Amino acid sequence: MSEQKLSANEHIKTDSDYLRGTIREGLGTEVTGAFSDDDQQLIKFHGFYQQDDRDLRNERKEQKLEPLYSFMLRARVPGGVCTPAQWLGVDKIASELTSSNSIRLTTRQTFQYHGIPKRNLKTIIQGLDREALDSIAACGDVNRNVMCNPNPVESKLHQQAYFWAKKLSDHLLPHTRAYAEIWLDEEKLLSTEDEQPAAVEPVYGKTYLPRKFKMAVAVPPDNDVDVYTNDLGFIAVAQEGELVGFNLVAGGGMGSTHGEVETFPRLADDFGFIKAEDTIKFAEAVMTVQRDWGNRSNRKRSRLKYTIVDHGFEAFKAEVEKRAGVKFAPKREVVIGDRGDRYGWVKGIDNHWHLTLFIEGGRVKDTQGKLLQTGLREIAKIHKGDFRMTSNQNIIIAKVADEDKAEIEALARKHGLMGQVITATRGHSIACVALPTCALAMAEAERYFPEFIDHVDALQAKHAIGEQAIVVRMTGCPNGCARPFAAEIGFVGKAPGRYNMYLGASFEGTRLNKMYRENIQEAEILSELDNLFGRYAAERKTGESFGDFTVRAGIVKPVLDAARDFHG
Repeated sequence: MSEQKLSANEHIKTDSDYLRGTIREGLGTEVTGAFSDDDQQLIKFHGFYQQDDRDLRNERKEQKLEPLYSFMLRARVPGGVCTPAQWLGVDKIASELTSSNSIRLTTRQTFQYHGIPKRNLKTIIQGLDREALDSIAACGDVNRNVMCNPNPVESKLHQQAYFWAKKLSDHLLPHTRAYAEIWLDEEKLLSTEDEQPAAVEPVYGKTYLPRKFKMAVAVPPDNDVDVYTNDLGFIAVAQEGELVGFNLVAGGGMGSTHGEVETFPRLADDFGFIKAEDTIKFAEAVMTVQRDWGNRSNRKRSRLKYTIVDHGFEAFKAEVEKRAGVKFAPKREVVIGDRGDRYGWVKGIDNHWHLTLFIEGGRVKDTQGKLLQTGLREIAKIHKGDFRMTSNQNIIIAKVADEDKAEIEALARKHGLMGQVITATRGHSIACVALPTCALAMAEAERYFPEFIDHVDALQAKHAIGEQAIVVRMTGCPNGCARPFAAEIGFVGKAPGRYNMYLGASFEGTRLNKMYRENIQEAEILSELDNLFGRYAAERKTGESFGDFTVRAGIVKPVLDAARDFHG
């Protein structure tokens, strides 16, 4: 670690006894529904965030009550794959132990619970453990949930890619026993105070990473995992249907801060081709260079993308090769295509059927006319294959035999999981949770987004471009959880009811967008879209995506170098 004034979080990690802190003591304190300030940082490594209901903040303040604290817990599910039995366990927890009574599918192929009172945290984690699931490293300054393309067509290749996603996730898990001791009542056998960090955490060390680290495995031509938005990405290279290796990309990330030009989203750089057997070597090399070179004084500049920018691509690449003990080969040619999901039934090369279900906003909940949670529960009771969560917040009922197809479809239709009209743009659009639970949200996203997409669909129909899929994304803040800066049309919350509007990303996710209008409300947004769609309908070239059109027409300049172009 270079000489630098460390941020407060670095001291918290150093003094935490490998992520233990005083979490156990805070869990037993009934006088407040919260954890201490330091422990609020440490609980992230255990998979959850402290939140409160922002809709009720002022009311409770007037009543001289503390905020209505609750917790959001996120599971670690590499590649988004779980069994029907596990899904039933997940559903039971949501129904019995959370105030939201729902399951939220995330943009990183896992699920999370909202509205958990502190007293239920341990019960939930133990319940997940009984289903062979956990929330270790789902948040915090570590490698988080590893995404993997859930491609239901190239089943053999998917399984090979999934093998590496799971292996990466397991290999890069923190080794500390803090999670097991606090939540699963494992006895602490030895003191860690005098142990060398390499003995306790051989990859992470005592202070873990400078910031979060996100990883994905893509299987071309699909790019539903948005591989270039990750800190580290592996793009599968196949020969005759067999995985032979990966094109490695690194240095992506969406987060930025309004008004601070030294922060910016960035897409990953291409480093070259690696053989499949060298995957772990290179993953560990990239991560340990970030561990040692990353900025630990300013958390706003601590992601891998800034490390590469600050130290230079060639220097970073050389250090990775040195640590891996292998050099990159020239990258192989692959085609990067659609980022959406294939809705409905698709037959794989293994002769199994796969049913992709659209879950708007990723919220699995029973509402009037749509009993989504009940429907998935009933399907899980009879399904013999997998449940696969996608990074577009949807779910795939995978590996369905011919003889079971009709029964599963009947259940899906009965409960409103099939039969709805999914326009091309709605099917390619996602939003983050935002209000009322996210502490960082400046504006609505999930609650408002379905209604907003209704307006977008109407404008596309008005200009006879409804067949054109446009990637539209919305977040409540610039942290970018729904990857808005990689959307053809991105909206990022600036204040209640106001958003910055971004245009110009590529449909495939290989170019960032750029700010078009700042701090505008719905009426202005829809007026802008009306004009833009009119121009697109009249001036587009055959096969030209909306994002490419906005760049070619000079509406926004292309972002070719994020550090130079995103704000410039």
